[in-house]
Amino acid sequence: MPKQPPSEGSGDQPLRIIPLGGVGEIGKNMYVIEYGDDIVVIDCGLMFPDEEMFGIDLVVPDVAYLRERRENVKAFLITHAHEDHVGGLPYILPNFPGVPVYASTLARGLLGIKIKEHKLTSNPLLPLDPGDHLEIGPFTAMPFRVGHSIPDAMGIALRTPVGTIVHTGDFKVDHTPVDGKLFDFAVLGQLGAEGVLCLLSDSTRAESPGYTPSERTVGEAFREIMEPLDGRVIVATFASNIARIQQVLDAAATFDRKVSVIGRSMEQNFRIAADLDYLRYAPDQIVAKDKIGEVPSGQLVVATTGSQGEPMSGLARMANRDHRFVEIEPGDTVILSASPIPGNEEYVARTIDNLFKAGANVIYHAIRHAHVSGHASQEELKLMLNLTRPKYFMPIHGEFRMQVHHGRLAVETGVAPENVFIIENGTPIEFWADGSARRGQPVQAGYVFVDGLSVGDVGEIVLRDRRALASDGMFMVVVTVDKQTGKVVGRPEIITRGFVHGNEQDPIIDEAIRRVMEAVEHPGDHISEIALLKSQIKDGVSRFLFEQTKRRPMVFPVVVEV
Repeated sequence: MPKQPPSEGSGDQPLRIIPLGGVGEIGKNMYVIEYGDDIVVIDCGLMFPDEEMFGIDLVVPDVAYLRERRENVKAFLITHAHEDHVGGLPYILPNFPGVPVYASTLARGLLGIKIKEHKLTSNPLLPLDPGDHLEIGPFTAMPFRVGHSIPDAMGIALRTPVGTIVHTGDFKVDHTPVDGKLFDFAVLGQLGAEGVLCLLSDSTRAESPGYTPSERTVGEAFREIMEPLDGRVIVATFASNIARIQQVLDAAATFDRKVSVIGRSMEQNFRIAADLDYLRYAPDQIVAKDKIGEVPSGQLVVATTGSQGEPMSGLARMANRDHRFVEIEPGDTVILSASPIPGNEEYVARTIDNLFKAGANVIYHAIRHAHVSGHASQEELKLMLNLTRPKYFMPIHGEFRMQVHHGRLAVETGVAPENVFIIENGTPIEFWADGSARRGQPVQAGYVFVDGLSVGDVGEIVLRDRRALASDGMFMVVVTVDKQTGKVVGRPEIITRGFVHGNEQDPIIDEAIRRVMEAVEHPGDHISEIALLKSQIKDGVSRFLFEQTKRRPMVFPVVVEV
């Protein structure tokens, strides 16, 4: 049974909750809980770039606020090991040497590999499992088990001097979980009876009425699909969805099929989950990928990555006949066991087309569902609200419209409308000992871009330039002038990329050169201000190019003095 909350604070300082990521967006979840000189951080995720972020690999939260208070950060608490909750750690932990990371057994296993790859040695990785009580300064963290699409997913109740905060993590209510580990209703009911100051709850499916189906229904779908088939079955899903991989193993075993696991991240996660006893199968059921050719087609199932059409994933390479061990053949059946993440629809459609071209039959979201969400629908969200009965409510983990819908559900269940905080990243909510709460002064919270090995070197200005280059190309003008007289020496040279071909016979190029000559031919002494000359060239050429083409390429004037 949860312990009683500490006595009320003195009232001279508030408890502050500050989302640095994860509200108004899906991804880069990061929530700061601050009381006095003590800070704990729940989750530290990343987000994948949208199509406007040219050349960007990943997006992580801006932790400038935490860096300024480096000495106050006591711990990172992890709810589960999905990238949108842990993917930012390798890029953010170097700012906080020595600060421990607490996570559940499976999350520690998966994080251990990530931390090792990034050579992070100063942050201890410590256990935090459902049922534990962890004292961190004025806080007591109490994780509780929830259902999700990865084992060991947790919510975290945090006792504070001002009251109890409940953070649900990603969750759904699954009464028949694949691993048999049930949702901790009793803990939430007990917390609700004692009194919850504020609930932070997953909003991903706040627009979806009803209940999210059990993960177990996917196993039934797999069996129905596999039963009449004579050829190979290839199942693509998320590498982190251990419960889904277990169901592939179970369905394959029903029809005496062997299973081969392909894809770097999936092979790695499979090995860790099996070592930690989160996957159950007969040892002779697994076939090494280099032995696939020795198994008859009707006796083989391949589990692979690529359900989102990622260009370098296992499935995409198979579809493009570029995979070392598997080539799609007529008679193969491919099951895409995932729905396209918003923004990935085009990649998924292209992969499906390529699979059909190669002769496979593809079962995907528009044809038949072999996938269920790991997030709660409206009735489950209302159940969470009714169990915890919070005074204040903060919808998190969702785009703004999802937060609004979730806020309306909270009001329906009895939360006062003025106690629902629908906020943006960087907006603190301050809770005081007298039970009052208010919005604080916003803090810095934005995007930090990871581009190759650089973290934060690429900013909005660079991205704006990349967008302009992608949209209209570039137009470079190289002019040589006499240092003494300021006269143009020779003919200006034009170099273009992504605008027009750049042939000097092109009338636009020819006229542009004439305009450049005009811009730099001034009477009297030589121009001493190179910057002024460049400005004249840029303005004149930009104006001319827009008049002629209604496009605005980036114009780069280069003046060489001889």
